[in-house]
Amino acid sequence: MSLRLLHIDASARPGRSGTDLHGSHTRRLSARFVERWQAVRPHDGIEHLDVGQHPPGFVDARWIHAAFTAPAAREAWMAGRLAESDRLVDQLLAADLVVVGLPMYNFSVPAQFKAWLDNIVRVGRTFGFDRSRGAVPYWPMLPPGKRLVLLGARGDHGYDAGGRVAHLNHVEAMVRAVFAYIGLTEVHEVAIEADEFGGEQLARSLAQAEQRVDSLVAQLAVPSAAAA
Repeated sequence: MSLRLLHIDASARPGRSGTDLHGSHTRRLSARFVERWQAVRPHDGIEHLDVGQHPPGFVDARWIHAAFTAPAAREAWMAGRLAESDRLVDQLLAADLVVVGLPMYNFSVPAQFKAWLDNIVRVGRTFGFDRSRGAVPYWPMLPPGKRLVLLGARGDHGYDAGGRVAHLNHVEAMVRAVFAYIGLTEVHEVAIEADEFGGEQLARSLAQAEQRVDSLVAQLAVPSAAAA
């Protein structure tokens, strides 16, 4: 059985490190993941979404008004205001595996990716809400079985759990929380560190991250291929 991958890049840098001048480490990792996935599972569908270069619109008052109006009561302008969000939600719903090249910007995610998150967390589409349920009126609506891969890059080092600056890392934990809220809880992470240090320290981190990406592809793709 074929799978559908949604490949998202969130870096403001357009190229890949190691290939393009001032290229992105996260684009390098996400491209490596997808290329190796295709080598193992060539019949899987892959859709690429570049929010780093083409960010979604930000949530505004009209978006909120439209999203929180019952579909049957929406005016024509509301459908237009939610059209981009609907398209992004449809992409997510169709995906079995979401692979994100996600750099750390000032201890959190890029604004472009946050805009994407805000567009796909939608009442009635990815989470439900009903006041009559009492103290917990929310529930996740994503179909089960989806998986998320976060491929990061950080300027400093020591952001992983137990590291010297782990308390400053608001990237993976925030993304995990958002996806858990809408029903996706299987998350895998790989990150490059020490970009600002360069030299052997960065080269070692790059090599380790690429090796972990290859292992992750083997872990996630090969068992599925065997079962297909």
